[in-house]
This record gives sequence, structure tokens and C-alpha cells, in this order.
Amino acid sequence: MALKPAPNRASRPQAAAILFWVAVWQLAAFLVARMGLGFLLAGPWETLRVLAGMLPQAAFWGRIGFSAARILGGFALALVFGCLLAAASAACPPVLVLLRPVMQFVKATPVASIIILALLWVSSANLAVLISFLMVLPVIYAAVLEGIRRTDPALLEMARIFRLPFGRTLRAIWLPGVWPYLLQSCETGLGLCWKSGVAAEVIGLASGSIGEALYQAKIFLQTGELFAWTLVIILVSAAFEKLTLAVLRLAGRALGGGELTCTRN
Repeated sequence: MALKPAPNRASRPQAAAILFWVAVWQLAAFLVARMGLGFLLAGPWETLRVLAGMLPQAAFWGRIGFSAARILGGFALALVFGCLLAAASAACPPVLVLLRPVMQFVKATPVASIIILALLWVSSANLAVLISFLMVLPVIYAAVLEGIRRTDPALLEMARIFRLPFGRTLRAIWLPGVWPYLLQSCETGLGLCWKSGVAAEVIGLASGSIGEALYQAKIFLQTGELFAWTLVIILVSAAFEKLTLAVLRLAGRALGGGELTCTRN
């Protein structure tokens, strides 16, 4: 039996790669500053200093809460409707035919175009909800539909022959087949919803949002604050991704679903 490498040894190359790029970032910021253009690129230490100054501010946490509630709200809606629409498409071919051009349209249209169009329909405060929903919906829909299609037909035939109740068939056959696809799509969708949601806030200038803070930092050439908010987005997005996937895995165990078989490198 092959031995697995110790977690600390496996993480050393990744940590070294991160330190290398941080050093490159610092060197680039130093060279730009020597050219008298320091306002164009903040270094890592300046970014951390600005972030440390923002942490005690109530407005800082208020912006994070404002954006997270709307972006994750859009993700939750996409998760629910993506699963329902995929199930309807698998059960009823006409629904599949009707939804195919809609999903293709959403996937092919640039995010900026959808944001500008959406501003005609919703307020800037709720724009991130709609954009996150629209960007994640095709991902969830396609993954769940693929999981349904790949469910073992022999098991379904056995359930039909033995006249298993729908609830038991769902827990014993459908969920184990679909759950890995759902988890994989959620992992992709969570990153996508934060990127698109914050972009919507920047364009829509939603008051009290992270996107508004990014736009103001850009307007006033506050590069340190711009980098600090970018770092915040990365960290918050990663934290919510891990939390959401952990909750979904626990739900999968409780419902009889499968585990995510694909792991990140």
C-alpha cells in the first residue's frame, strides 16, 4: 500500500510558490516606486498595512456583510432553481429543449452586458443578487443534469421492478449519482458568483458594497486600499467556499448523497 505524503511536506511547495510571487510583487512595487510611480502599484506590506487599518472600522464589516448577503443569496437561488430545472429537463424533454437556448444565451453573453441590461430591471443595491444568480444558474443546471443522465440505469430498473418508493429511490440511487456533480458545480459557482457579483457592484455603484469601495479607491488612486479590498474579496470568497462545501458534504451524508470525488491540487 502506497504511503501518502505528510500534509506539511505536501504544502511546502505551494507555500514556496506563494512566497516567490509575493517577493516578485514586492520587487515590482519597489521598482515602480523608484520610478516615481508608486501610486500605480502597492506592495504587499503596504496592502497589509492598509488592511490592518480597515479592520477596526464598522463600515468595513458592513460592506462585507452587504455584499456577502446579496452574492450568496444569488448563489442560493441558483442552487435551488438549477436543481429544479435540471430535474424538470431530465423528466420532460420539451423543457430541456426550451431551456437549452436560454442557458446558452446566459453563458455566451459577456458579464458586463448582462450587468448593464440588468440595471434597467433592478436597483443597484440588488443587482449583485440577480447577476450572481444568472452566472451560477447554468453551471448548476448543467452539472445536475449531467449527474442525472449518468445515474446507473440498471439501478433505476431494479428500483422499478421492486417498486421502491420514490423517496427511497431518491436517497439510494439519485442522490449518490448526482451529488458529486452538484458539489463540483458549487465549487466552481461559488468563485464565479463572487467575481460577477462584485463586478456588478462596481458597475452599478451599489452604496455600502465592496464594489463601491473598489471604485472609490480607483477614482482617488488609493492603490493600497484597492489591493486591500481585492485581498479581502479573495479571502472572503475562499472562506465562504470552504464553509458552503463543508455544509453541503454534511447534508450529503445526512441525505445519503455521495462525496465529492474531485479534489483540488
